[in-house]
Amino acid sequence: MLTYNEALERLEEGERPSVILGNGFSRAWRNDIFNYANLVEAAKFGARDENIRSLFQRLETYDFETVMKSLVSARTVLESYGNQDDLIAQIRVDEQGLKDALIAAIANTHPERPRDVANAQYGAVQSFLHRYSSVFTLNYDLLLYWARNIEVGHQYRTDDGFRRESKWVGYGTKQDVHFLHGGLHIFDSPGGVKKHTFNAGGGIVDQVRENLREGRFPLFVSEPTSARKLARIEHNPYLNFCYRALSSVNGAVFVLGHSIDENDKHVFDALRRSSATQIFVSLFGDEDSVANVRSRANAMAFLSGGNREVDFFDAATAPVWE
Repeated sequence: MLTYNEALERLEEGERPSVILGNGFSRAWRNDIFNYANLVEAAKFGARDENIRSLFQRLETYDFETVMKSLVSARTVLESYGNQDDLIAQIRVDEQGLKDALIAAIANTHPERPRDVANAQYGAVQSFLHRYSSVFTLNYDLLLYWARNIEVGHQYRTDDGFRRESKWVGYGTKQDVHFLHGGLHIFDSPGGVKKHTFNAGGGIVDQVRENLREGRFPLFVSEPTSARKLARIEHNPYLNFCYRALSSVNGAVFVLGHSIDENDKHVFDALRRSSATQIFVSLFGDEDSVANVRSRANAMAFLSGGNREVDFFDAATAPVWE
């Protein structure tokens, strides 16, 4: 397994790769906030709380998508047997309840303000990101949004990276960011996809929580399977634009903080259709652990082929926040 710097040394001179960020990017800042166990603990499932929590326990997981996938499978079986309309209806309600609870849990556990991130951490993450030509993220939280739009000293930039024509002016680079699965700050409206922005009256997290109280939800792709996620993406102009952009990358691509799970295979299908020639995938911890062996096998199955090379690097050696 390479170190991060060893992976960079394999690039062509002057090459600026693309990067795909998974949840490990946010966990590297505060694992106690952005780990799945914390989200399950913070989630509120209403009248179905005991039933839904028992599913997490029986499936021995903290992953919302794993539980939703199991509900979909159960519903499929029941639909095949017939005469189970009441139970099928309840499962559908629980599926939606899980998605709503996930969004609310992320909003309610999220850091309140950009100042919760230290200046030195903003400097580190901006230095880390500036070497990339394009950034793709699967995360819903605001850490990347803040890092791109705040100058050290916590002054907002007017250039926020949401609109297609927006560029990041820091470090003398031009850079597009694509929120492949939506985010807390992005929401649907009758006039199209819009975003929340910071203002003197309150932060984005405040606006999101107020929307949740009024039954308005952020734009999230949290479906349990890759096929259903892709269908959701294809029916939203903004998400579809971001997804098509991933198919257009070339050269080297880094995948940081993602477990290469099958439920995100649509992401790697898009990457495989691209002109990427070298892909570096991060692994965290013991490279021979069960999770990392699975990640490596999936990465080779999903991404290798043709003239494309797949290598692995130690996520702990990437200086993301320090």
